[in-house]
Amino acid sequence: MTKLSKIKLTNITKKFLTNEMETHALQGVNLEIFDGDYISISGPSGCGKSTLLTILGLLDTPTSGEYIIAGNNVSALTVNERATLRNEHIGFVFQSFNLIDELSVFDNIALPLRYRQQPLSSKEIQSRVISCLEKVQMSHRAQHKPNQLSGGQQQRIAIARALVNDPAILLVDEPTGNLDSKNGDAVMQMLSELNRAGTTICMVTHDPRYADMATTKLHLLDGTMAEEFSMGLAV
Repeated sequence: MTKLSKIKLTNITKKFLTNEMETHALQGVNLEIFDGDYISISGPSGCGKSTLLTILGLLDTPTSGEYIIAGNNVSALTVNERATLRNEHIGFVFQSFNLIDELSVFDNIALPLRYRQQPLSSKEIQSRVISCLEKVQMSHRAQHKPNQLSGGQQQRIAIARALVNDPAILLVDEPTGNLDSKNGDAVMQMLSELNRAGTTICMVTHDPRYADMATTKLHLLDGTMAEEFSMGLAV
C-alpha cells in the first residue's frame, strides 16, 4: 500500500547574516516524510539540526527551496496561515518541556485545542485530553500542576499536549536532554510505542542509542544531509 506523504522538503537552504558574515546553516536539503515514519536526525553540534527542525515546525522560513506540508506550499502562506497550519498539523515535544506551572496538567494539554481556528466544544476538548492522558499513562495526574511531577512525568505530559490536535507529524527536539537515563529510556520507549500505533515522528537527538530506535536515521553534516539509513541499511 502506498504511503501518504506528510512533508516534502526540496532543495532547502538557510542562510544567516551576522556581522557581515554569511553562514550557510542548511544547504540543498531534500527530505520526504511519509505517514507512519519514525525519523531521527543526528549530527555534531552546529550541523543544522535545530535549524532544520524549526523550518519543519514552521517556526522559521527557508532562504530558498520548497516546503510542502499537508498539501500546502508553505512559501505561499501568510504568517497567520502558517500559525494555523502549525497548530493544527504539527505537534512539538521540547527538551525543556515548556509546560505552564500555573495551569493544571489537563489545562496544559488542552491549550492547543483552545487556539484552534475551528473551536471545539468543552465535551470534545475533555474527550481529547483524556484520550491523550491515557496514551501516555498519566490519567491519574490530570489535576496536578507540572511542578508537582518528575521530569519524566512532565515529558509525558508534553507528549500528550503535542498529540492532542491529532497532528500530521510529531517533531521531537532532544526529548531526553533534561532526563536521567531511566526516565529517558522510558520516554523513548513511549515514542516507539506511539509510532507503532501510527504516529509519524521526526526527532533530533545527539544520543546514538536513541537515534537507532528510529526506523530511518538521517545524519546532518555542515548543513548537508550526509547519509541515510533505513532499518539499519544504508540507502
